[in-house]
Amino acid sequence: MAGRKKARGTQNQDDLSRPSKWRLQHGDFGEAVREADPETGTPVQHRRAVDTLGAMLLNGTISPEMHEAGCVFRTQFRSALLDGMRTTQLIRMPKGAGTTLTERQVASRDRVAAALDALGGTASPGGSAVWHVLGLECSIREWAMSQGWQGKPIAPAQAQGMFTAALSVLAVHYGLVRRRREAA
Repeated sequence: MAGRKKARGTQNQDDLSRPSKWRLQHGDFGEAVREADPETGTPVQHRRAVDTLGAMLLNGTISPEMHEAGCVFRTQFRSALLDGMRTTQLIRMPKGAGTTLTERQVASRDRVAAALDALGGTASPGGSAVWHVLGLECSIREWAMSQGWQGKPIAPAQAQGMFTAALSVLAVHYGLVRRRREAA
């Protein structure tokens, strides 16, 4: 009598949209990052294995209030659609007036602009760090080496200090931390 063969389709299939069990044992994943594929230009999503704010919070570099301020800014930046990532509309309207912003997007842009004004604008070191690290979700090292302050590369240790200082200003701006003058 011939032996029975196992059916190949009965094994457990992993969900390919989620990280594997092996990958999860090596640390958490951050939020999905939207980028343009360098070869085709089509929008794709990548999951970063390093969450800058989460890692800094776990290391004790930033306080929970600074972490919350960074999360608030990141959420507002995404709501404002300032990341520059655009996709082609599936339904094209003839003689369209172009893309219009919703009230929510305009309000988010105003809140992002107010936060950047509190940091000294986008040309300031804090404003540039927050725009690139929180908004565009670059790592601190990527921002320091490629963009830096006023287009000049800076040392990653100095960049981390600039970013930390910017987070503390954002925490005060969002009312998560009281100013020292008010506390006294």
